[in-house]
Amino acid sequence: MEKNNDIVVLKGDFENAVYKEQPLNEYENNPFIEALPQIFDEDDVLERFMMTPRISKKDKLSEANIRYHVLKRVKNFIQPLPIHFEVERRLSTLIRRGYLARNPLDKSFFERIRTLHELREEEEEAHKYIDERLDYIRSTADSLSIIGISGIGKTTAIERLLLMYPQVIKHKEYHGQPFNRTQIVWLKIDCPYDGSLSTLCKSFFKAIDDLLGTRYLEKYGYLNRVTSTMLLHMTSLASMYGIGVLVIDEIQHLLHSKNDQEEMLNFFVTLSNTVGIPTVLIGTSKAQKLFKGNFRQARRAASEGSIIWDRMDEDSEEWQFFLDTLWKLQCLKDYSELTEEIKKTFYDECQGITAVAVNLFILSQERVLFDEDNPDEIITSGVIKQTAREDMQIIQPMMKAIRANNLADMMKYEDIMINLDELMLNHKRNSEISGRIQEAFKERQNTIEYKRKDTIESLSIELADLGIFDYLNVNELKKSVEQIIEKNPIDSNYNLLKSEAIQTAIALNQQKKEQKIKPIVKNTELLPLLVLRKRSLEKKQHPYELLEANGYIKNPLQEFYL
Repeated sequence: MEKNNDIVVLKGDFENAVYKEQPLNEYENNPFIEALPQIFDEDDVLERFMMTPRISKKDKLSEANIRYHVLKRVKNFIQPLPIHFEVERRLSTLIRRGYLARNPLDKSFFERIRTLHELREEEEEAHKYIDERLDYIRSTADSLSIIGISGIGKTTAIERLLLMYPQVIKHKEYHGQPFNRTQIVWLKIDCPYDGSLSTLCKSFFKAIDDLLGTRYLEKYGYLNRVTSTMLLHMTSLASMYGIGVLVIDEIQHLLHSKNDQEEMLNFFVTLSNTVGIPTVLIGTSKAQKLFKGNFRQARRAASEGSIIWDRMDEDSEEWQFFLDTLWKLQCLKDYSELTEEIKKTFYDECQGITAVAVNLFILSQERVLFDEDNPDEIITSGVIKQTAREDMQIIQPMMKAIRANNLADMMKYEDIMINLDELMLNHKRNSEISGRIQEAFKERQNTIEYKRKDTIESLSIELADLGIFDYLNVNELKKSVEQIIEKNPIDSNYNLLKSEAIQTAIALNQQKKEQKIKPIVKNTELLPLLVLRKRSLEKKQHPYELLEANGYIKNPLQEFYL
């Protein structure tokens, strides 16, 4: 059996089914839908999607070689933008509506399973009449295509959104009745580089094998299988596991193969119409060629529409918001202000492409960290230009083509080509949503700072109320708590933070106690008492008599009456 090493599988969480009340009637009495998380609102997406690396004051005071490593955290920076909310809404709808026609409690579901089983038994000839046999139980599903410039963040966004859902849900009982089933909510695979449809089918089997520990690739994916037969088995597995959505990334690789364009479109139409899996197709601008031929089939291959994901415009609110947020993630001796000149230079060098912008920001800081001619570590327009020219040399021909909007040159780099006419028709920037996101982001930042301070205050008070730290004052307790909060994520469990704070305070209290024992010993008159005891022993007297004679022991009755 041939090996397939081009498969990249994203894995999510495994959960036991917890059924939730549904806001829409059509979503009720469907365990596949009821086991999903509640429909996300914008706050949920903002909370779970955003990733802002934390760079502390301590990090900024570290040596240059340490800060070089700290800067790599910025690679994880993800800023929610209006298009992310649009993709989330489309994805949420795709998954749920895809389950409407595949309700495992409906009798047609079991009829479909029975028919598929019969077809599998006759698989040598089944592929010839699969469409006819499945026609009356066809499960048409919607699909979505996302086409955009390389480095704009398509894959990162879809992966973050998928991970908001559990990937596998285990069902055991539904409304008091046995319901033993494994549900795969989403599956993401990368289109193989050779562009073979056969290899793509095998990637599907391999993805399930990696997820569940099965052996479907070995069983259904051997060399002499025809694509239509493998589609039959994909249909069977999709029904068996209730796959909610299939995401296929890098679909432009299909252009590398000798596949006929119409055959490829038919494949995707069959995938959604016969297999019944909602699909999300992701690719660079090259992938537009897949949908240019047969308009009817292209429309069916992306029934939920296309999202053309272009770079951010220099004058747009989302670019300004993105750059302002990114610019705060500095780890230099002095903060470099984001001047209008720097804004213009920075956009000119990255052209609003998120991946290029993030890397340019990191590399510019790395350059000034070890620049002896720049002891204050200040980012200037000159630094940005030099960084782009020398450290990002490999992409300069592409950036030059985009910057000049030279269509002839841009054709040489199809991965960065965007159809501007389709962009105007299919994707409009929503400034109202962008404004709401900015406000929500600022509110979240303020909330994080408030929560941090509130946690410090609460823990400090609780530690002080314990009354067991005799050698620590309130400020010392608060300082130890601040150090713990600083090094832990803001969403850390409060009780775990409290436990760590108590242990730290106990150790610090003991340390302070030991430091104070020595002066106490020196201030007490232990040394003269020991001398008197030694003298009494030498004179063979009881130490009591000598202590009394020297005034160390008083008459208790005399003390009482006085």
